[in-house]
Amino acid sequence: MDEREARLRNSLLIAACTIAGACANTVGAEDIHNAGSATFSVTRMTQALDHPWGFDFLPDGAVLVNERDGRMLYFPPDLQQAAPVKGVPEVRASGQGGLLDLVVAPDFGSSGRIYFTFSEPGSGGAGTAAASAEFIRDGAGPRLENVRVIMRMDKKTGAGRHFGSRVVPARDGTVYVTTGDRGESERAQDPFDHAGSVLRVNADGSIPADNPFADGKEGLPELWSMGHRNIQGAALQPETGELWTVEHGARGGDEINRPQAGLNYGWPVISYGRHYSGGKIGVGTEADGYEQPVHYWDPSIAPSGMAFYAGEAVPEWTGDMFVGALKDQLIARLQIEGGKVVGEEHLIEGDYGRIRTIRNGPGGTLWFSTDESDGALYRIGAAP
Repeated sequence: MDEREARLRNSLLIAACTIAGACANTVGAEDIHNAGSATFSVTRMTQALDHPWGFDFLPDGAVLVNERDGRMLYFPPDLQQAAPVKGVPEVRASGQGGLLDLVVAPDFGSSGRIYFTFSEPGSGGAGTAAASAEFIRDGAGPRLENVRVIMRMDKKTGAGRHFGSRVVPARDGTVYVTTGDRGESERAQDPFDHAGSVLRVNADGSIPADNPFADGKEGLPELWSMGHRNIQGAALQPETGELWTVEHGARGGDEINRPQAGLNYGWPVISYGRHYSGGKIGVGTEADGYEQPVHYWDPSIAPSGMAFYAGEAVPEWTGDMFVGALKDQLIARLQIEGGKVVGEEHLIEGDYGRIRTIRNGPGGTLWFSTDESDGALYRIGAAP
């Protein structure tokens, strides 16, 4: 399909949607978008969801979805009828907290394991936690068994913001968990505090022997990197297996990083943003002993989930990084070469709402969730 045909088809679809109601709110409705890099389709795949956060695909194409209020849903491969998943632990659903990320383990076929994160209630309030569980689906209905917390934030507070939180299984069998500073920025500079960090544990919650502070003398044994404000996205680059993250800045200063063992990424000592009051953050944009971001946004786009596109439904994008945005309601496509960002394009800006999570999907597609009271899962694929 050439550009003229694509524009004509899109115009007809828009006209039809105007008559029948907004296409973005209709399951199965397909919108055609023409970007500088490619022409692609976006299709709404689910009925209304209540602030969907994390989601991921089972090997047969079924989908698990976390709603922030604490409900996990199972969608069969045809996505026709969702069923609540039993056995989810108690969460504190308040502010930005609740039932958050969800990832199907790479060895799900043999282990049946999934990972998820949540705001765990406890003495003093709540804190970010990550758990593993076996996902069972049989005649008794979908459920979690053998739920095990593999990482929990020790210091819990009543604040309802900056939980992080992503969970990423690594190729070596370890698991990365990201946290936020919980709105208390100084905690991100304390190596004995889980806040504002990337943490790394084994699948059973034990400590990898090669963690930078595994002996616990200079920092928490599970600490991988520190000085992060609020990591909302994390993914492995397919070519290298290396972890990349994206985090919220304050008023500007959203960052993409490649967290390395034992390094400090600066928050709140250095930042490319400013306080919401307009005041200067820390000592400026750089200082000895603190790492520079790979990329940053100023003004802020309020980044959320991220993924490296591994499919070929839109071959122009294969290998690129995709970052969702909440405030700017867009997906940023970032071209990566040699560990650096060499190009950026903004897609679907303002068309679907607050973009929360991005995942590679079946058939080489790319999916995203919208963090809205009438949220949904959407599929990005080839234009017809």
